[in-house]
Amino acid sequence: MIQPLYIVDGTRTPFCKAGTDLAGESAVDLGTHAFQHVLAKTGINPARIDQVFIGCVGQPVDAANIARIIALRAGIPAHVPAMTVHRNCASGLEALTQAHQASAAGQGEIFLIGATESMSQYPLLFPRQAAGKFNKIARARTPVSKLKSLSAFRLDDFTPKVALKLGLTDPICNLNMGQTAETLAREFKINRRSQDLYALQSHRRAISSRGRLREETLTLYPNSGGSNPKFIENDNGPREKQSEEALNKLKPVFDRDDGTVTAGNASQISDGAAALLVMSGKACDRLGFEPLGRLVDYAYTGCDPRRMGLGPAHVIHALEQKTGRGLDDADLIEINEAFAVQVLAVTKACSSKSFCQRKLKRKRPLGEIPSDKLNVNGGAIALGHPVGATGTRLVLTTLKELQRRKLKRALVSLCIGGDRALPSGSRPHKNPNEPTYPT
Repeated sequence: MIQPLYIVDGTRTPFCKAGTDLAGESAVDLGTHAFQHVLAKTGINPARIDQVFIGCVGQPVDAANIARIIALRAGIPAHVPAMTVHRNCASGLEALTQAHQASAAGQGEIFLIGATESMSQYPLLFPRQAAGKFNKIARARTPVSKLKSLSAFRLDDFTPKVALKLGLTDPICNLNMGQTAETLAREFKINRRSQDLYALQSHRRAISSRGRLREETLTLYPNSGGSNPKFIENDNGPREKQSEEALNKLKPVFDRDDGTVTAGNASQISDGAAALLVMSGKACDRLGFEPLGRLVDYAYTGCDPRRMGLGPAHVIHALEQKTGRGLDDADLIEINEAFAVQVLAVTKACSSKSFCQRKLKRKRPLGEIPSDKLNVNGGAIALGHPVGATGTRLVLTTLKELQRRKLKRALVSLCIGGDRALPSGSRPHKNPNEPTYPT
């Protein structure tokens, strides 16, 4: 059992689709909003904070160590150190476990952690050869030399690369995340209709939970740059009128001929930030806080990057080996909805004797994941997935739901682009050689 770390309270911005309501807010802006709000909400004296940890995947080039920038703008004293962490989709959970490790090492008792992401503001990149030519222009000292440098440019030099697209492609297996999802659809025989129905469920649950989700969400008056600025109170991804018919009309994105993954059954690219105040039990008692819950234990593991979506199954096994607690011990379960097929594949993998024997080297399946325990407030398909911020949101949303339902323990997990996954237990005080896995 690890040294306890208590989650006192938290907040988050609305999660909004990239290019919409929060497009004018930078990752620094979003993180600052969340951190200022959690400080005000908890009433903690900023001078009591020992360290700050913030997750961010697309760290802006003009905000090196974005954690430090956000901390200072939020009113944290200059003597408090801050560190940016990056573990792709689990960056927000990485911030939490970094706080635990610092606490266990005696490097503080009180931490402000969170994550931020502005996917709207991911840059366009010039090709490498174009950058070299721009450098030559900058070094040119005469009009003649500048013209000569300009004459070296070709049309291809002005064709930008999309940083977001590059970031969502694994450099080891050379597959983008959607292609890895298509692999799971084939291996686990998950058809298009099953994925669309799962996506529809995500939207319906998010809509029905809107009032509850408002309790963890701050209101923003963003710098939208438009002529009609407005208050943003809710996540703008959930669709009240979403239907199976509308989802069925969408075309596959990653395999246009035989694919099943569409924009409708995949997570939404979004902007947002979240923050948590966490501390040791002694600090909670000393300051009179009644925490939402505590970090019980956690684990990291690796898996095949071509099947990164199965990460939660691998890490649930690893956590069970470590703690002796399995799926049956969790009252609520969160598996981040990177793709509908990815969540469905994880549920099949956990209950598949064949998969568990071949891939996890265990005699028995991990167990069933009941629908009424899984992603009960909807997930990233509806709410959005600002990649770095999602992990923090999952912890906050799940703890609030445990509290509402008067339940004890939850399991939170994410697949991560590449090869890793992380669960966090929390509680209140066309390849023919690809295998298939029958349930």
